[in-house]
Amino acid sequence: MRHLWLAVILSQVIAHLQSAERTFDFSKTPANNPPPGFRSVSTGKGELGNWRVILDEVPSIIPNVTLQATTPQKPVIAQLSHQLIDDHVSLLILDDEKFSDFTVSVRFKTVSGVIEQMAGLAFRIQDEKNYYYVRASSKGRTFRFFKVTHGELGAPIGPEIEIPTQTWHEMRVKCRGNQIQCWLNGSELIPLLTDNSYNTGKIGLWTKSDSVSHFTDLTISYTPHEALAKILVREIQEKFPRLLGLKILTLDPTTKQPKIIASTREAEVGQAGSEIEKDVLLNNQRYAGPRNGELLITVPLHDKNGDVVAAVKFVMKPFLGQSSENALARALPLVRAMESRILTAEDLL
Repeated sequence: MRHLWLAVILSQVIAHLQSAERTFDFSKTPANNPPPGFRSVSTGKGELGNWRVILDEVPSIIPNVTLQATTPQKPVIAQLSHQLIDDHVSLLILDDEKFSDFTVSVRFKTVSGVIEQMAGLAFRIQDEKNYYYVRASSKGRTFRFFKVTHGELGAPIGPEIEIPTQTWHEMRVKCRGNQIQCWLNGSELIPLLTDNSYNTGKIGLWTKSDSVSHFTDLTISYTPHEALAKILVREIQEKFPRLLGLKILTLDPTTKQPKIIASTREAEVGQAGSEIEKDVLLNNQRYAGPRNGELLITVPLHDKNGDVVAAVKFVMKPFLGQSSENALARALPLVRAMESRILTAEDLL
C-alpha cells in the first residue's frame, strides 16, 4: 500500500510539473481600452464587436462572512456593442498561443440584449469559421455546445436551464485529446463529447447579436504545446520498438532544402536531408530499398487536403525474403495513422 501511495503522489507531482497556467489580470489596463494580447473578429453581418476593459462589481467566489461587506470593483472584459443583427458573432481571440490539452474557465455575466443575451467560450479556434464553442443564453434559457465548420453551425448539444441575467456565473471547458467536457456553475451539464475535427487551436471569448456581456477571472491550465511531429515519432517508436529509426522532414522555407524536424535520434533534429527526401517533398514520390543491411522507406506525409507537408523515413530490419514492396506495405499503415492526426502543415511544427 505504501508503494501504491507513493506512486499516486509521484504521478500527481509529475502532472503538476508538466502543466502550466495562465491567468489574465487587467488591473494595469486603462479603463475603456481593448484588452491587450487579444484580437477582435466577427462573422456574419455587422461590424466588429466593441471589446473593452471596464470596472464592474464582482463578488468574491468565497462568500462574504458579514452582511455589511461591500462588493469590490475590478477590471473585467466587456463586449459593449449593441448590434441588432441576428446573424452576427463577436469573437475576442487570445492570439499568441495555441492549446491542445487544457482546462479553461471564466466567470461571465449577461447584462442586456433585445435579440440575444449570450456569453460563451470558443476553443481550438483554427480561424473565425472553424472552431468549437460553448455558450450560455439567459434569454433562451439554454447551455449549449456547437461546432463551426467552414462557417456552418453544427447541431446544438446541451440542456435547457435558467441562467439569470445580471448575475455572475462560471463556465469551464476541458479538452483532452478528442474528448471535450463542459461545466456551468460546477455542474457538468453536457455529456462527454468526442470529436476529431480540431486537435489544437486558440481560445477566445464569444457573444452573439446584440448581447452585452462581461467576463472575468479567465484562467487556462494546459499542457505546454509539443510539436506534433515529435509526438508522432515518440508514439510510433513506443508502439513499434523493433523499428531501427524514424524521422520526419519538412522543406526549410529559407534554404528550400529538406530538414529533420523530429527523429528517434534527437541529435539529428535540425540536420539537412538528402535529395531523396527533397524529391518526396516536391514530387510526392516514394522510395524503398536496402542500405548497409537495413531497409529504408521514404514516403510523403499528406494533410487533410492531400497536399504533401512532410517526408517520413523509416529504418527497418529486413527479414528473409522481404522485398521493397513488402517493406513499403508495412510502412503505409503507419503513415495513414499519422495523416489522420494532421490538419495542416502548421500542426507538425
